[in-house]
Amino acid sequence: MTTEQSRRRVDVGREWSVLSLYRRFETSVAFVLTVVIAMVVTVALYRLVISVVDTLVLQAVNPLEHSVFQRVFGEIMTLLIALEFNHTLHHVVTGERGIIQTKMVILIAELALARKIIVTDLFLESPASALALAGLMLALGVTYWLMRERDDRMVTDAAT
Repeated sequence: MTTEQSRRRVDVGREWSVLSLYRRFETSVAFVLTVVIAMVVTVALYRLVISVVDTLVLQAVNPLEHSVFQRVFGEIMTLLIALEFNHTLHHVVTGERGIIQTKMVILIAELALARKIIVTDLFLESPASALALAGLMLALGVTYWLMRERDDRMVTDAAT
């Protein structure tokens, strides 16, 4: 945790008495979710390490085998998604931002969809399912791009 984050966390503690009831509720829920997700990440990381050691070392399975790679990489992506979600909640708890920003939710959804594409054997899926995944990723990408463009324009307008 950086000094700025530490200072900001202390500020939330000092400002607690002046926060609205809903803001207190929101911060408390975000804190509990952060703790729960941290526990999930810890257990998932432990299981990932055990799985990799068991599969690759004890069973001497080739890590380049497609199904092994898909499974291990899918587990790693799951951890990354949980970490990103936890990082987003951290901003709510420390008061750096208000409620979860839509752009972050879209990015997390893109990560989850990318994970789905990685762990899915697209040769076994119907063409309609593959097309649906591609359409979803395109829609999320365009949505994020439009939101980023809007934010870039707002920053440019504010600077002038």
